[in-house]
Amino acid sequence: MRLPQEIIRAKRDGRPLGADEIAFVIDGLKTGEVSEAQAAAFAMAVFFRGLSTAERVALTRAMTRSGEVLTWDLPGPVLDKHSTGGVGDTVSLALAPAVAACGGFVPMISGRGLGHTGGTLDKMDSIPGYVTGPDLATLRRVVRAVGCAIIGQTAELAPADKRLYAIRDVTGTAESLDLLTSSILSKKLAEGLDGLAMDVKFGSGAFMETIDGARALADSLVHVSTGAGLPIAALLTDMNQPLASAAGNAVEVAYAVDYLTGRRREPRFHEVTVALGAEMLVLGGLAGSMRDGEARMEEAIDSGRAAEVFGRMVAALGGPPDLLEQSGHYLAAAPIVRPAHPQAPGFVQEIATRALGVAVVAIGGGRTRPEQTIDHAIGLSALAGIGESVDSERPLALVHARTEEQFAHAQEALRAAYRIGERPVEPGPVIAERIGAGR
Repeated sequence: MRLPQEIIRAKRDGRPLGADEIAFVIDGLKTGEVSEAQAAAFAMAVFFRGLSTAERVALTRAMTRSGEVLTWDLPGPVLDKHSTGGVGDTVSLALAPAVAACGGFVPMISGRGLGHTGGTLDKMDSIPGYVTGPDLATLRRVVRAVGCAIIGQTAELAPADKRLYAIRDVTGTAESLDLLTSSILSKKLAEGLDGLAMDVKFGSGAFMETIDGARALADSLVHVSTGAGLPIAALLTDMNQPLASAAGNAVEVAYAVDYLTGRRREPRFHEVTVALGAEMLVLGGLAGSMRDGEARMEEAIDSGRAAEVFGRMVAALGGPPDLLEQSGHYLAAAPIVRPAHPQAPGFVQEIATRALGVAVVAIGGGRTRPEQTIDHAIGLSALAGIGESVDSERPLALVHARTEEQFAHAQEALRAAYRIGERPVEPGPVIAERIGAGR
């Protein structure tokens, strides 16, 4: 008879685990035979000792097998994207409907906030009536009828990962390359995909702060995914500043609506959205080259077809049918929306981007415990980017807060996170490398 504590002890001491031992832990996590404390200890042991490639594959397969694996019968490829997380990363809300408008089918299984990063699922929860946890029959119906559905893990898909994900969020193990790889790919393999695009972030607001760390994670994802038969491509993207100029939940949904309807098109956000979509279209055989895929994505967004798909998806999953036209009426608004200015004027030289995400969490826009509720109205908007001039007219950001205390905390955090200098600087490229899919 195996004991969870003996398997934890073995990994703590650096011994490689067999596939059967890993499966025992994951099966126990699903059934409750492995406690939350034991799962946290296992995650910490993995964090410090690491997993071999064989252990990584075994963990991914065990978590995939902990639930149902979807099969599809659709007139086009089933595609998805995943981001390793960052601040202001609202891409999923624009990307899924844009790819659907190009002929792909996107059952986007998303997660909640993890550490300092915002969660796509929390953003969608800020839309009144929108059901982020439908049953599989509803997921299939919406994907077939609309082309995409942004939802959370259902009870049937990789349930062991869902539990371990929440534990990682609050135990300081979110950054583990091994746990990230298995968590991401177990959900994606359970979706029954024909292709997966990965957005692997690096920088001050990413789990992998260095590009070498991001490259190692991308290589791990590509290796394990390819070995499991899922075609994949990965982009290494910059998170030394927020990708969008908004961070929070309702504020990011509002940003996505503005983007899709053409009211706002920030270049860095647009570039990542189009590039990831092009990768998905190439993987699915809907575009013959990256250039062709990018052109198709541009057309889907510029024509308004992507916005139309987003609106239909929201309505099909219980949200308001006129969200695109009346987002200000439906999305939660904070009673205090006030600029936070720098203490002295100048140009943004550098941003401690992780600190911005932590600030949003600290004032109620994220979780410090798995059971905690989120205030969807809380957040930051109009965030200044690297190279921008800030002063008494152009603030570091607009703070969306409930109380004066929250505003004061956020303003202090913003001033500490931004380094201001006398001369303008140029930010680095937002896409640094492409990995996988024959490249």
